[in-house]
Amino acid sequence: MALRVELPGLYFDDVVTDATPTRPVLVNRDPEPNEVQVPIGTAIALEIVDVGSDGIDRSATRVYVNGTLAFEGGAVTEFKTGFDGPGSGVTETADTLALVIDPTASFTSLQIVSLRVVSATLVSALPLDLTYSFQIEDLTAPVVVGAQAIAAKRVRVSFDEPMRQLGDGAGSDALTPGNFSFLAQTFPAVSLVPVGVKGAGPAAVEVDLDIDMSQRAAYRVIVTDVEDVFDNPIGETGNQATFPGFVPPGRPKQRAFELIRLLPEINRQQDLTGDLERFMAVLQDVLELLLSEVDRFTDILDPDLAPEAFLDLMLADLGNPFAFDLSALQKRRLVSVLVQIYKQKGTAAGIRNAIRFFLGVDVTAIDAFHGTTLVLGESELGVDWELGPTDQFALYSFDITVNRTLTDAERMQIRQIIDFMRPAHTHFIDLIEPGAPAFIDHWELGLSELGETSDLH
Repeated sequence: MALRVELPGLYFDDVVTDATPTRPVLVNRDPEPNEVQVPIGTAIALEIVDVGSDGIDRSATRVYVNGTLAFEGGAVTEFKTGFDGPGSGVTETADTLALVIDPTASFTSLQIVSLRVVSATLVSALPLDLTYSFQIEDLTAPVVVGAQAIAAKRVRVSFDEPMRQLGDGAGSDALTPGNFSFLAQTFPAVSLVPVGVKGAGPAAVEVDLDIDMSQRAAYRVIVTDVEDVFDNPIGETGNQATFPGFVPPGRPKQRAFELIRLLPEINRQQDLTGDLERFMAVLQDVLELLLSEVDRFTDILDPDLAPEAFLDLMLADLGNPFAFDLSALQKRRLVSVLVQIYKQKGTAAGIRNAIRFFLGVDVTAIDAFHGTTLVLGESELGVDWELGPTDQFALYSFDITVNRTLTDAERMQIRQIIDFMRPAHTHFIDLIEPGAPAFIDHWELGLSELGETSDLH
C-alpha cells in the first residue's frame, strides 16, 4: 500500500544519523505502539523495510495478533481466518513489504491489542522479531463502585474510571447536584437532598447534603446522566450504591441509650402492631443527633477544631488587642500565642516577634532616635537646629527598620502592633524601609505652613 501525503511546508530542526545496524526495520505502524483510544473497528497497517540491499523475505514473515497467527507470508492463504477482511492486502517492493490486516470482528472496548512481527531479509537472513501493543477506545459506560458517608452532610461517590468534572453545570457533568438522588432503605430516616458537589479525584466526587443524615439508616445513592471523560454516559445498571448513615467518630462505643429500653416491659409486650417501637425509633433518630452535638461540644474548646465563630469568642476572651482581618487559620495561631505576646509586651523581642508573626516581616534594627536640639543664645533655626523634640523626649524615642518595602496596609498594621507592644513611656518615631530613606520636612522660616508644607514631629 503506497501512502502519499502533500505538505504545505516542511522544516527540519535537526537530522541525526542512526548508525544502528538492525535489519530489517518495522516502520509506519498504524496504530502506533502504545497508542490509546484506537477506533474499535481499526485495521492494522505496518511496513517491514530492509535498509540494506537484500530485500524482505516474504515467506519468512509472520504477524501474530494477541498470540493468534494473522498473516503467514508465502502460504496458500496468507491472511488467516478472522483477519482476512476486505481491507487486508500486501504491497511488495524491492526493499519493503507493506501489510494491512483487516480483522473480520471488531476489537472490544479498552482491549489491549498485542502484535508480534517476525521477518527476515532475503540474502543475509537477518532476523526481525518485534512485539508492541496499543489500546482500543473506551466505549464502556462508567460504573458506581461505592459510596461512603464521610461526614454528617457529605457522601463520597466513587466510579470505576475518570469522570467529566468541568463544573460548567452541564447535565452530563459529575459536579452537577441534580445528577444525584438519595433514597432511604430503612426507616425512620430523613430525606436527603444534594446541594453541592465537588471533585475528590478523577474518579470520585463528594456530594454535600442539605441536612444531617440519620445515623441508623441505610441509604442508596442513584447517579444519572453523568458521563466519563470519553463521553460515555452512565447506564441504568451499575449507577447505584448503598451506604450506612454517618456515625461520628467521637461516639462512645460503650453507650447504650435506647429509648425503647427505658419503657416499662409491659408496654413493650403489649405493642403487638409495632407502632410503639416505630414511634420510639423516630424519637431515637432525633436523640442520636442531639447526642452527637453533645459529643462534639468539647471541640469548641480546642482552637485546632473549633468553628471560626468560636475562635472569635476565644480571642475576645483573651482580650485580643489587634483589630486585624484574619483568616481562620491565622485566628487559630493567634489564640495559641496571644498569651506569649502579652508576656513579651514592652520588649524589643516582643515587637520583633509580633511583627514577624502577623506579617512575616523581619525587623532588622530598633534604634534610638537622634535629632539636633536648641542651645539658647547659640542655635539658629534652619541653620544648625531644626524644630524637634526635647532631649528627654528623644531619650525615649526610637525608629524601626524592616527588611523589605511595605504596602500601605502593612505599614498601618505594623504601627498598630508597635503602638501596643512598645513600653508606655516610649515614643515610636519612624518606620524605615530599604530604599526609602526617612524624609523629615523641617520648617523654613517665612515659607513653611504647619500642616500644609511642613509637619510638626
